[in-house]
Amino acid sequence: MQADPNPTVVRINLGARSYPIAIGSDFAALAAGAAGLPAGTAALIVTNDTVAPLYNQTLVDRLVAHYSHVHTVTLPDGEEHKTWQTLNLIFDALLTHGCDRKVVLYALGGGVIGDMTGFAAACYMRGVDFVQVPTTLLAQVDSSVGGKTGINHPLGKNMVGAFHQPRLVICDLSTLDTLPARELAAGMAEVIKYGPIADMELLAWLEANMDALLAREAQALAHAVKRSCEIKASVVGADEREAGLRAILNFGHTFGHAIEAGMGYGVWLHGEGVAAGMVMAAELSRRLGLVDAAFVQRLRTLIERAGLPTRGPVLDARDNAGRYLGLMRVDKKAEAGEIRFVLIDGPGRAVLRAAPDALVREVIDACCAA
Repeated sequence: MQADPNPTVVRINLGARSYPIAIGSDFAALAAGAAGLPAGTAALIVTNDTVAPLYNQTLVDRLVAHYSHVHTVTLPDGEEHKTWQTLNLIFDALLTHGCDRKVVLYALGGGVIGDMTGFAAACYMRGVDFVQVPTTLLAQVDSSVGGKTGINHPLGKNMVGAFHQPRLVICDLSTLDTLPARELAAGMAEVIKYGPIADMELLAWLEANMDALLAREAQALAHAVKRSCEIKASVVGADEREAGLRAILNFGHTFGHAIEAGMGYGVWLHGEGVAAGMVMAAELSRRLGLVDAAFVQRLRTLIERAGLPTRGPVLDARDNAGRYLGLMRVDKKAEAGEIRFVLIDGPGRAVLRAAPDALVREVIDACCAA
């Protein structure tokens, strides 16, 4: 992609914590178009051993004119490394380089890097600035936006973390050119979710343009990222700390997080778990009388076209549904042990509500691989 001197900018409106999301095709042009980089005494780029050889030096070259020192810490790649031990490598680097409260952290990578960098920024010296530079589709349309940060616990995904908003999000679409096909498909799950919960026109557009998206056509990807960020910005602006409305962004995630934890982090990609989880949540919605079978099939067909799983794995051959239920009770939306699901309350609308365990068991039995 050619550098875009006039990037698309979507704003997250959170008062004093507001910030821009710059969408385009060059790190430097995007930062300039979004009103520049945050000031600081030094920068620490946090990346992983997959992304670093591709983009770290490019980002270093862009930052050296803005900071007196630019450091890099390279973490191991993968969801299985989203732990306290890996998080401490970021703190080790900050302290080794003598970084003060004016340091700015740069998260260069996918959702794991973004979540851990944001959490480190929230904790280091009780809070420093950070910038998201997402290099995966999933991170560009979802995890880099909204200030959710954290790490996994063996018993539950993202159960330890903090709300800490970035100062800027730089979505360089050209980084998607090097994304493996499986990772691109996983990111598509987070794009698809915005249709059923908020925008049926987007769902129809995805049906018409899925082939172009999977072929990485620049115009299609730019629209998908922009519209996804617009929807998320609207929801986060209304409910920053997930007191109510923001929970709808977790459509498919309650089932999906159970899949990730039950299979072992990294076996299923996050987006793959969300994809199967969306089918389960849609089927649960149907059995509660909220949508019809045609809607469920429409969603399932689109997920299949994206190259994503539509059936969940068997986590326990003896009591698969029981294993899912146990994992889903360790969920941030659960209250007093009662699981609350994001369900589709008619096309383009979502609701957070509980469902009888017996019905959830039926859905899991119907929607998991034989």
